[in-house]
Amino acid sequence: MQSEIRIVMEDPPADIAALFTAHRLDLVRFAFLLVGDQETAEDVVQDAFTAVHRRWRRLADHDRLLPYLRTSVLNGCRAVHRRRAVARRLRVDKEVPFWSAEDQVLLGETRREVFAAVSGLSRRQREAVVLRYYLHLSEAETAAVMGVSCGTVKSTVSRALRALAVKLEEGR
Repeated sequence: MQSEIRIVMEDPPADIAALFTAHRLDLVRFAFLLVGDQETAEDVVQDAFTAVHRRWRRLADHDRLLPYLRTSVLNGCRAVHRRRAVARRLRVDKEVPFWSAEDQVLLGETRREVFAAVSGLSRRQREAVVLRYYLHLSEAETAAVMGVSCGTVKSTVSRALRALAVKLEEGR
């Protein structure tokens, strides 16, 4: 273990630099063991040192900066794990289709054609189609989101589907 460095309170940037030079590597190793990757560990440690610099005048005991930094790194690693857990919960695993390369190209082209056709609709028609068929909302839910009646949603979607059929048929 390395011995702790005595901090002089008059020059915070020099003191923090000395602390950084003496303990950065150990703190990065500590963070690496907790988060599992070098880049994130370095970011957590850098954030901890930045917090010390920002709070320098408010820190009561400058002789206890290393324990403060260790606690800060630990809390930063915990925050990383929380963010990763949220990301894992929100991730939607998509089934990878076993299509041929030709099928992939045709599907990509069809999607581009549909996207271009939908983009060509009026704003209200585009909203209605996306809400109804992309978000799978009911007519009542679509009407509530758009601020119109159910009848307006029905007629708007009907006109939009006719327009899409014409545009997509022209493209073939």
